[in-house]
Amino acid sequence: MEIQTTQFTEEMPLADDDNVKESVQNNSLTITEIKAWLTSYLAELLEIEPDEVDVKTPFNRYGLDSAAAMGMSGDLGEWLGFELDPTLIYDYPTIEVLAEHLSEKDKAKP
Repeated sequence: MEIQTTQFTEEMPLADDDNVKESVQNNSLTITEIKAWLTSYLAELLEIEPDEVDVKTPFNRYGLDSAAAMGMSGDLGEWLGFELDPTLIYDYPTIEVLAEHLSEKDKAKP
């Protein structure tokens, strides 16, 4: 299943929220905002409800292959406003730990 970045971003409630857009521009995203984006993305990708996504379940348990992982990394990087290593979800294999890592990285940006 292929998701077009622009189509998905337009459907994302967080991406349409002016406060989140401002947070991205100001480099002040919270762990909660990043978790919500990842949860919504994964739910859309898997065609399930967001409340069916467990932030502590490893991505590979959801059946993400390398192509889906790279797509998610690219779309997430676009949303955050900086490039991400495509292997990031292997280094941080759950929504919870990835969101924590990204919120710390976001705060460390100059």
